[in-house]
Amino acid sequence: MELGLNGKVAIVTGASRGIGFETAKTLASEGAHVVITARREDRLKEAQAAIEAATGKKVDYAVADVTDLPAAEQAVAKTVEKYGTVDILVNNAGGHRAGSFEDVDNDAWRFDLEIKLIGVANFTRAVLPHMRNQRSGSIVSVVSNSGKTPGPKSIPTSPARAAGLAVIKELSKEYGEFNIRANAVCIGYIRSEQVEKMWQNDPAKPTWEEFSKQKAEATHTPMGRVGETDEAARVITFLASDAASYVSGTAVNIDGGASDAM
Repeated sequence: MELGLNGKVAIVTGASRGIGFETAKTLASEGAHVVITARREDRLKEAQAAIEAATGKKVDYAVADVTDLPAAEQAVAKTVEKYGTVDILVNNAGGHRAGSFEDVDNDAWRFDLEIKLIGVANFTRAVLPHMRNQRSGSIVSVVSNSGKTPGPKSIPTSPARAAGLAVIKELSKEYGEFNIRANAVCIGYIRSEQVEKMWQNDPAKPTWEEFSKQKAEATHTPMGRVGETDEAARVITFLASDAASYVSGTAVNIDGGASDAM
């Protein structure tokens, strides 16, 4: 299947590791011009070199904290200066803070909302004028399946993720007339950097296969294992591509069937 990504210009936030890195690599392998962003330049340089080695494609980077609007605007301006436009934005920067409602203070609420809501708003606002002017564009936000079905002790991440889903639906309604599509993916347990650390810090020292099975059982994942980053990246890449040209305003679960929500 032809994805129509050759020559497209894509920005991927939070792309120095994990799902963001794998998505950037997949987009590059399909012929897109990719700009990766993250807060740490050392990690971006490592990611840039790894993606270029794997794909043979030139990759650019921009140091940017998604919560810093001027930094987001500068990253987009740098991309437009080199490539003339932005066709794809993948909002991937995030994190995971979860606890009991009574134990989470306002600082934790603000921190999570800054990254998962304001961060998305900053980069999205920066790319929209370019997408609107060319009357095409694709925005994909990476959120957690807890945004659809919050579990206990999932504050503040679940409400922040739910807000991110609302943003995607609003964008699809407001900007569809400009042929700008907005979608989300709702991630379950994926072998991200965070999950790798959980495995490595497990006092029982299980093998990866044992740990993966345990997490799947704990999260009632029918497929019986933790997902891999490339499995998420392929879905994100499809949604970003012209192959999904009539898909907008939807949120696709990538969780091995764990979520009770469609």
